[in-house]
Parts: sequence; C-alpha cells; structure tokens
Amino acid sequence: MAVTDPIADMLTRIRNGLQARHEVVFVPGSKLKRAILERLQEEGYVAAVQWEEDDRQGVISVRLKYDRLGEPAIDGLKRISTPGRRSYVRAGEIPTAQSGYGTVILSTSRGVVTDRTARELGLGGELLCSVW
Repeated sequence: MAVTDPIADMLTRIRNGLQARHEVVFVPGSKLKRAILERLQEEGYVAAVQWEEDDRQGVISVRLKYDRLGEPAIDGLKRISTPGRRSYVRAGEIPTAQSGYGTVILSTSRGVVTDRTARELGLGGELLCSVW
C-alpha cells in the first residue's frame, strides 16, 4: 500500500509503539527518515537507530527509550510540514517546541538538523516535525 506522507507514517509508528510500550519499532527505510531518527537519537529521544537491508528499500529499526519508571522519553510528536502544505522558515523565524523544552527538526541546505543547530549556523529550511 502506498503511503502519501512517509514521515507522518514514521511518527505515527513511533507514537503507537510508545503507547503500546514496545521496545523496538520498524519503519520502512529512506535517507530522510534515517536522518530524522539520527537527530532524535542525538537529542536523546530514542535509544538506537539501525539500518537493516532487505529485498526492497531497507528497514530502519528504532529502539524506543523509556525511563526507569517505564515512562517514554517522548511525550509528543507533531508533523509540521505536510505534502499538501509545506512550511518553510528563515533562520530568524525558527520556532521552538514546547517553549524550548522540545526539539524542532528541519531540512536545510546542509542536511537534516535540529532547531538549535540551524540557529547556530544561521540556516532556514523546511520544518519537518517537532518532538517533546
């Protein structure tokens, strides 16, 4: 079945996995999704990201992160830019997620970066998603 918004599908799989308290979630592979998940790992929202080859496009396994009480490290995920409504910002217009307690992920001319990195580099780009 064709998915019209693969990034939203990935975020939904993570959201559902956290709600069901799964340890690992599998996402169909792509370079963009892999880059987004690597930024989430760097920010401490997911425990591990691993690319696995298969017959087609590959699969990304995402090890979800929980605290010692079993609460997920991610409280919320939101898709900002969609295929029907792209959202672009300049470097000075980059929003914050949850008053700075979350992370916004952008696609820039230098690759997929977090909001903090984009501000430091003075880069604008497409707002992909926010995580808190």
